[in-house]
Amino acid sequence: MSMAIILLAAGSSSRLGQPKQLLQYQGQTLLRRAAETAVTAAAGTPVVVVTGALHEELLPELAGLLVQTVRCHTWQLGMGASLKTGLAALENKGPALHSVLVMLCDQPFVTPTLLQQLLTAHNTTGQPIVAAQYGEVRGVPVLFGAEALPLLHQLPDAAGANQLLKQHPQLVATVPFPEGAIDVDTPEQYAALLAK
Repeated sequence: MSMAIILLAAGSSSRLGQPKQLLQYQGQTLLRRAAETAVTAAAGTPVVVVTGALHEELLPELAGLLVQTVRCHTWQLGMGASLKTGLAALENKGPALHSVLVMLCDQPFVTPTLLQQLLTAHNTTGQPIVAAQYGEVRGVPVLFGAEALPLLHQLPDAAGANQLLKQHPQLVATVPFPEGAIDVDTPEQYAALLAK
């Protein structure tokens, strides 16, 4: 029984016009920053990084980190396809999963402390799903306990984890994360991030 982390980095960043995974922030790419955060929080449990549109280009950013990289060949179908690819890689590794934490590489303010808070909230509330909350939004990073993992398997390829949060609100506990509203999908958002 263990917590594992899936870091989704499969998209093509079409709205941004360049790979968001490789954008620089505070001297690191967003991907490296997210992967280091995941490895620190995982404390030795598995971390799977799911690539897609880019694979070879991202590998140097993961060098020296204790992560497994898996490529989703159907990444263009949507986030659900990438999520299920990561889940399959974890389940092929071995022990039964106690919980799976899903994170993205374009939320630069996610910290190991926040990820641990999600796990703590899962353990203390007993809720199967614990999501970060920013404003009215419940979203990633999000932790799915063992009893919620079947929902991930049923997720349509085109849907993201937020669909499950909307469909099953009674299963969800939240941890406040105001900075979760800051992500990088457009050149304007990246410029705003750098200006902070």
